[in-house]
Amino acid sequence: MSISSSNTRAAVVQMVSGKNVATNLAQARQQLVSAKEQGAVLALLPENFAVFGSHQLQVAGDGEINRQGPLRQWMARQAKELGLWLVGGTIPCTDQVINPQRVRAACFVYDEQGLEVARYDKIHLFDVDVKDAQGSYRESDNFEAGDQSVVVDTPIGKLGLTTCYDLRFAELHLALVAKGAQVISNGAAFTSTTGAAHWRALLRARAIETQCYILAAAQGGQHGKRETYGHAMIIDPWGKVLEEMQLGVGCSSAVIDLDYVQQVRQRMPVALHRRL
Repeated sequence: MSISSSNTRAAVVQMVSGKNVATNLAQARQQLVSAKEQGAVLALLPENFAVFGSHQLQVAGDGEINRQGPLRQWMARQAKELGLWLVGGTIPCTDQVINPQRVRAACFVYDEQGLEVARYDKIHLFDVDVKDAQGSYRESDNFEAGDQSVVVDTPIGKLGLTTCYDLRFAELHLALVAKGAQVISNGAAFTSTTGAAHWRALLRARAIETQCYILAAAQGGQHGKRETYGHAMIIDPWGKVLEEMQLGVGCSSAVIDLDYVQQVRQRMPVALHRRL
């Protein structure tokens, strides 16, 4: 049974994380306070919100071997202090890794009491050549892929969890809907190049084909030589963009209406018409 109400507010956070973890956490805290002030009951942080940079990943991940890890404790504390459900973007985590030379890109979910209620490990790793200043991205050099899709009951509905590059894989999103998802989150750090080409189109497509609300948090700015696209947004199940940021740090929120999800699905029952 869902614990959601039919009309609640969710927030997406946009950041420009850097090399200093304490500075990143202060930036995230400020935006979570903003989410609470906007009336949100759940907030989504972007990918790599606390640790941005491959040189820090293993050390930070080694500290997150259980729920007492400093970043997991920080997220639990923010959720409890603010009385806010928190979807924690991703942090590096060695808990459950098979290869000790890798970390998982783990997305943890905390309820308003600060209890850790779900975890999703990023399935699709970004091993891609991009025509930007960095040129080549090989997440598999540092990360180990997850293999489980996750849907969790939240105050805004049944929430399916995804991360960044997962956005390009429609089959994952359809699997989340098959598990009951009404809302799907994506905490991202899209490159400026790929974001300008595909971010908005992919988010709208995922909303339309799943008939879910999409919450997309983002990194949006310059991180050394790497540039991220930003444009954190919230999209409804008809594909309408309700909120969209540009670049820089900020927080936007919108009402999640589960009755509207049901209406869209009843009027156009694509799940019943699917043949393949």
